[in-house]
Amino acid sequence: MSTGVSTSTDKIIVDKSRSHRNKAVSRAVRATRERLQTATGLSPGFEREMLQLHIASTVQSALAVPIVVVLIAAGGIYLTGEIGLIAWAVLALSMHALGMIVARRARGREITAETVRRWQRRFLIAQVFMGFAWAAFALQSCGQCGGVTFDFYKGTALLVALAATAMSTLMLRHAVLYAFTPTIVALSISAALRPDSATIGTVGIIASAMVFLVFMTHRLRHTSAQLLSSQSEKDDLIAELEVAKSMSDEARRRAEEANLAKSRFLASMSHELRTPLNAILGFSEVMSTEVLGPLNNPVYKEYTSDIHRSGQHLLNLINEILDLSRIEAGKYDLSEDSVHLVDIAEDCIGMVQLRARAKNITIAEQVEAGMPAVWADEKALRQVILNLLSNAVKFTSQGGEIIVKAGWTAGGGQYVSIKDNGPGIPEEEIPIVLSAFGQGSIAIKSAEQGTGLGLPIVQAILAKHNGEFILKSKLREGTEAIAILPAKRVLQSLPAVSDTPAVAPRKKSFA
Repeated sequence: MSTGVSTSTDKIIVDKSRSHRNKAVSRAVRATRERLQTATGLSPGFEREMLQLHIASTVQSALAVPIVVVLIAAGGIYLTGEIGLIAWAVLALSMHALGMIVARRARGREITAETVRRWQRRFLIAQVFMGFAWAAFALQSCGQCGGVTFDFYKGTALLVALAATAMSTLMLRHAVLYAFTPTIVALSISAALRPDSATIGTVGIIASAMVFLVFMTHRLRHTSAQLLSSQSEKDDLIAELEVAKSMSDEARRRAEEANLAKSRFLASMSHELRTPLNAILGFSEVMSTEVLGPLNNPVYKEYTSDIHRSGQHLLNLINEILDLSRIEAGKYDLSEDSVHLVDIAEDCIGMVQLRARAKNITIAEQVEAGMPAVWADEKALRQVILNLLSNAVKFTSQGGEIIVKAGWTAGGGQYVSIKDNGPGIPEEEIPIVLSAFGQGSIAIKSAEQGTGLGLPIVQAILAKHNGEFILKSKLREGTEAIAILPAKRVLQSLPAVSDTPAVAPRKKSFA
């Protein structure tokens, strides 16, 4: 099993596996989402919104009912010649005017949850008065015209009025029922007094139409209320998400500021510690080498050697912390030049060769010939390869083998691979060893414990070069670390420049 880890940024090396969500915001968002998903039925809280929609609709369509009344009266006078329809039209327009007065007063007032029922009753009473006007129309008679023709005219007019009332009072509960119950009562009394088929048929048709429209308006009103409820809860959810986002942004900003402050503190403290430590290393080396004279006590000489070794270890630790803090603070700048990756690898092998021989470890090289130079920071690449080689030597047992490869990648870049046959790393510990100050179980048990900063620094340096770091390992089989530079950093050799004046000289370019 192999695991590849690449980094695309060079600012921060952190463990992103933990969640940093605000629990209170999370609970609020979850509760709002549940309300949104389970919203059913008509909530009493939306009666106010429904009434306001009815008021707005009534005011905006104030001329609809008068137009219907005038058309019905004009059509009746034209068909029957009954001048009495004018009186009915005046009555109907007066009843409609009462409803409009109620609507305009309600529009000018602030309707609260406590006054909603009161205003609903006022509008229903206005509908009852309008119903009396339609009942008066239903009781109209015509002595000069045929009964069937006049009944057909009245039935058609009442159906039109019923439909217009249903459309204009959709948001008012039971408005159609209150408006046309007087008409049904009037028609029923008329049918009882004059039981002919036309009157009975008109009563049946109007009653059936009213029942159907009452049912449809109820369903449409229920659907409108659900839409209002869904929209309201969506607004609540959006508001919660906006709050959560703002809190998350603020937490991220504070975390970035704290991380930057930490990096600056580490960089400052590391710099301050290195100055006295260099003096300790210098004087301890002078004493251990007896430059100014022999130490008569051999124990003191052993102590000075211990001081020098401990100081050197502490200096290495401080240097690694300083490098990491500079990388995290974004202050790690590359000094790029044309360098050969193979030459750097060979130099690093020579630097660890003495330690490898002390453990009887063989270092083998497999390098492709004729590889061109790359555009990179030589010191940084040397640090990368030296860290990987040092880890390989550290964790390879006596008599082991390390294979160093350098060559081309499939994408045209260059790579350096360092493979050992040491104890390897368990798969679940690879993310740990790649995190800052992370150490696997093998490193903890080893006598040569490190700081846990080598591999994170390697990742960050390669990320600065737009490269990639891959760590492959199998327990008890060994580990392979691969440092990759992209193809655009490989410098290709250019053809000779022609002496023709028209051709301008070309500069080196990346692949």
